[in-house]
Amino acid sequence: MNINYYATNPGKEDFFQLFETTGWNKKYQLSEDTLIEALRNSWFKISAYDGQKLIGYGRIISDGIVHALLLDIIIHPDYQGKYIGKEILDRLVDKCKKHKIRDIQLFCAKDKIGFYEKYGFITRPANAPGMEYDWGNE
Repeated sequence: MNINYYATNPGKEDFFQLFETTGWNKKYQLSEDTLIEALRNSWFKISAYDGQKLIGYGRIISDGIVHALLLDIIIHPDYQGKYIGKEILDRLVDKCKKHKIRDIQLFCAKDKIGFYEKYGFITRPANAPGMEYDWGNE
């Protein structure tokens, strides 16, 4: 296995296929075009390929100075457990460190918390600031 990493966005069809492996689109109902537009609006991104196959991705949205949010860190299920996620995470965090960003936050699935804790992330306390808009109330 020869994995290559690029600081570029993948093609929209490739990303859509990878995104679909997460099950997240059941909630979001996003098209290929909408997803790729979101990726283009990112501050930094990493795509991982095995040959021509997109097998991993991660991105940052940031002001480039104070705040950064890591999200959409996705590894194809067939490639999980092979340190690809760690490599993507390291590259995203390193980008933030190069810019001396002190507030590095992360969206992750609850079942992935242990993975991120191994690499220096901590769960925010229940009384910490932060909220999310509930679209279900509309």
